[in-house]
Amino acid sequence: MNIRVLKKLMEDVRAGKTGPDDAVERLKALPFEDLEFATVDTHRSLRQGFPEVIFGQGKTVAQIRAIARVMLRGKENVLVTRVDERKGRALKKAFPKGAYNVTARTFFIKSHAVKKAGKGVILVVCAGTSDAPVAEEAAVTAECMGNSVERLYDVGVAGIHRLLYRKEAILSANVLIVVAGMEGALPSVVSGLVGRPVIAVPTSVGYGANLGGLTTLLAMLNSCAAGITVVNIDNGFGAAYAASLINRG
Repeated sequence: MNIRVLKKLMEDVRAGKTGPDDAVERLKALPFEDLEFATVDTHRSLRQGFPEVIFGQGKTVAQIRAIARVMLRGKENVLVTRVDERKGRALKKAFPKGAYNVTARTFFIKSHAVKKAGKGVILVVCAGTSDAPVAEEAAVTAECMGNSVERLYDVGVAGIHRLLYRKEAILSANVLIVVAGMEGALPSVVSGLVGRPVIAVPTSVGYGANLGGLTTLLAMLNSCAAGITVVNIDNGFGAAYAASLINRG
């Protein structure tokens, strides 16, 4: 249940359209609903402004489907992350109006239009095409949370002129999410150009000494550029959530 739905319920009670007993039944699902295998946080929109997001990895299709139905009953939009193609096809069959993004590995079901909440543009900058799944997860998540999002992909430091060519877009963004693997230098370069928050996302893309993204993570944590915040390896979702909070502040 989100603020819009709760206000409508209270107004209906005041107007006599809904009885107190019916309202109590509606409110019984607050603050959570127990499905035995999952405890769905139906109160999160009221506390944080965004509903719970379903992490699809490790969950069965049946579990995801059940959680999504609880959220849809509460008139919430439903975002599922880390959904492989097999699960994506199954969820599309269960929720035909849902949208599966094969690159981002996300599935999004709208119960209502996404209200614009961001004050400016969130720019997602991606070093290489191999980093695109993480970057697209960030972009889709930010869009689902009511932000205007622009994408700038495959502009890594191996060809820095590609990044500088889009300097106008970089300087006009309110928040920047910078995704990179390998040596992880791109966030430092971007942060040196802008006076806006930069959220750096290390990816697990790289050869042996990349160590599954650990080298990239440490490089970003040790950046000499000011204004960089670093999230966990491959965590496009976490970067988008943080950027959304900044962008609506």
